[in-house]
Amino acid sequence: QVQLVESGGGLVQAGGSLRLSCAASGSIFSGNVMGWYRQAPGKQREMVAAITRGGTTNYADSVKGRFTISRDNAKNTVYLQMNSLKPEDTAVYYCNYKVRDYLAWGQGTQVTVSS
Repeated sequence: QVQLVESGGGLVQAGGSLRLSCAASGSIFSGNVMGWYRQAPGKQREMVAAITRGGTTNYADSVKGRFTISRDNAKNTVYLQMNSLKPEDTAVYYCNYKVRDYLAWGQGTQVTVSS
């Protein structure tokens, strides 16, 4: 099993920045993909960004140019640098880890952007 622990959420004004971190522990396999999803009140969970172990990234259109995902494989940690935040970015952000048919989720961290 894999455990994920997120940190870095909080309250920020529109236009500000936050950096989220997610540390994975347990049975880490190579070839995994780690990513960030978010869920706003009353909405479905949506993919924000994902990154392979080799560094290939994928972003939701709504965050392209503002958010950057990165990872440190030695630390089994993935990061999400969020710049130019907007009120519509307000959500609970979840880290996930996927390898083959195994999927793990973190507990989530709240990001609130005030206007």
